Amino acid sequence: MFTLIPFKDKTRKRWGDIFMEILRIKGGRPLEGQVKAAGAKNAVTKILVASLVSDKRCTLYNVPNIAEVEVTVDLCREIGSQVFWDKKEGIIEITTKHLTTPFIPQRFSGANRIPILMIGALLGRTKEEIRVPTAGGCAIGKRPVDFHIQSLEKLGAKISFYGENGESAYFARAPEGLKGTIIHLPYPSVGATENTILAAVKAKGTTVIKNAAVEPEILDLVLFLQKLGVLISFDVDRTIRIEYSEDFYEVEHNVISDRIEAASFGMAAIASKGRIFVEGAQHQHMITFLNKLREVNAGFNIRNNGIEFFYKGSLKGGVHIETEVHPGFMTDWQQPFVVLLTQASGFSVIHETVYENRFGYTAMLKEMGADIELSTNCLGCKECRFASQGYLHSLMVKGPTKLSGKKIAIPDLRAGFAYVLAALLSEEESIICNIHNLDRGYENLVGKLSSVNACISREHVIDKDIQDIILKHTHARK
Repeated sequence: MFTLIPFKDKTRKRWGDIFMEILRIKGGRPLEGQVKAAGAKNAVTKILVASLVSDKRCTLYNVPNIAEVEVTVDLCREIGSQVFWDKKEGIIEITTKHLTTPFIPQRFSGANRIPILMIGALLGRTKEEIRVPTAGGCAIGKRPVDFHIQSLEKLGAKISFYGENGESAYFARAPEGLKGTIIHLPYPSVGATENTILAAVKAKGTTVIKNAAVEPEILDLVLFLQKLGVLISFDVDRTIRIEYSEDFYEVEHNVISDRIEAASFGMAAIASKGRIFVEGAQHQHMITFLNKLREVNAGFNIRNNGIEFFYKGSLKGGVHIETEVHPGFMTDWQQPFVVLLTQASGFSVIHETVYENRFGYTAMLKEMGADIELSTNCLGCKECRFASQGYLHSLMVKGPTKLSGKKIAIPDLRAGFAYVLAALLSEEESIICNIHNLDRGYENLVGKLSSVNACISREHVIDKDIQDIILKHTHARK
């Protein structure tokens, strides 16, 4: 039996009980109102690392108060950065006059994907050996750093791996300095593109990155570095050129809005048969997503300062989506879009080509009533790295279906919002734990959803039985 005890009722605490926060959601309401999109997690964290290439003051605006930024700030402080963060105003000022250490402690292992980028940023600032723990983040499939290492080695870095007694780390140095070269990425990896750019800033001569990632967050990084004093250009054929730079300037930079959060609230409005204006949502970053909304008969209006999303009538299935790198349909949009498609009439198909193991979250949606089937076949026309490898990377969903409330443990960030959206569509109550995963990427999610008519609360609870739910679902993969 799953019973919840309010955190304040300490007299009922028993030995072995677990203290945790949960979301309590009772859905069935149309969501209506206005929210403001926060700064993009995937932009601000990388820009903070990019600031390390210089000793100048960098001031960032539109910084979200989320756990991922918190971890990145701690990483920067660990190596000597002076950071002042006004969380209320969303402003960070960071200056790294000197490096106090090139070693990132093991406690940051698995925290997120940021530590590996420290190699590129620090290679040009120290002759000492750099140590970073292995990367973490959501368990959505293999995200090897081979492309990172190959590119950095082409620039002149010496990189080795150490793993023993449960600890693992990369050691990197550039004893003879870095030298510009031509690098062709086998796949337009966002992380590998960012790492190569950061190292190239201090590589003598010119570095040319071909088949580079061109996501809006990459362009935001390019704009920041140009303000910093870097000679960097961006071509339409996925080519980025970086010249050796040694003169830097103080920077003020406004971080772009989070296109994932904007889409999340848009889908919440449409699926709940409501209307939400997302201030700061940027049209040019969401073209492919908006096209798919048109296909399912969802409504949206583009305004000067954001996008209004609304339900305009019965949703139509029969859509086919293939996730891919920008400017294609973003892999982080597909989880809530699957929930949206459970409310659309007919069959729809999603072919995941970015990560091979990103549909594990659908098991819980099926428990909630969704009609979803997975396939190892490539149900699409895009070239797919996972063809004939046995991965469940295609999905078929049929709607409309009624979703029921459940007790849910979130396995990762993007699956987390899909569960929240599914709970908002159920007239029954849902209890969601492991909400620290949501905190990684959504600023004040409960406050924003409450402001648009959602019945949602964040509570402290004590219950040893909640551990069973965590153990059952935490191993689920997207």
